[in-house]
Amino acid sequence: MEFDLDQTDALLSTTRAVRKRLDLEKDVPMKVIAECLELAVQAPTGSNAQGWRWMVVTDADKRSALADIYRRGAGDYFTQRTDSIEPGSQTGRVIDSATYLAENLQHVPVHVIPLIIGKPDGTNFQGAGLYGSIVPAMWSFQLALRSRGLGSCLTTLHLRLEEEAAALLGIPDHLTQAGLIPVAYTKGTDFKPAVRGPISDIAYHDTYKNPLN
Repeated sequence: MEFDLDQTDALLSTTRAVRKRLDLEKDVPMKVIAECLELAVQAPTGSNAQGWRWMVVTDADKRSALADIYRRGAGDYFTQRTDSIEPGSQTGRVIDSATYLAENLQHVPVHVIPLIIGKPDGTNFQGAGLYGSIVPAMWSFQLALRSRGLGSCLTTLHLRLEEEAAALLGIPDHLTQAGLIPVAYTKGTDFKPAVRGPISDIAYHDTYKNPLN
């Protein structure tokens, strides 16, 4: 099998965290969400256990309740961040975008909560295996959405009140929530690669003192 590398690279490099450009007015067919989840669960999991589960929320009242949980979970997170950040900077723009999402989360047509069987026990070994069994599928889901003209972003602030979200949605105690992914069609599809520094500044060869060139 040969891949079109230009298309593949474009998908990988332009799948952004989308907030302000989510179309809050356009409905998202469940058939499209199901297609993307079918692709997501081709991702690898620890021991091939396939312990992922997916909560898809479209009910307006439940989306509103989740948005309220999200904002209460955020607490003073946004104000603390903005106090020391230049508004026009890259970080400032991200905080502004994140604030917009928090204020409008209830209007995003689909909320997806990725779940994984098990609970973290506080050890790096177990935690890496647990989250490593759901995060690849989450990213595959987001890539599949992007290829179909939809946007998303991974949010985690509601996890501060994870038990409330679980009670709202009837999520069993043996499942861990890995985040909340707002999903909608995007306003335009002309996303570009982000500005990143050279790999030689962040990658190393054989020892931490030896940059990868």
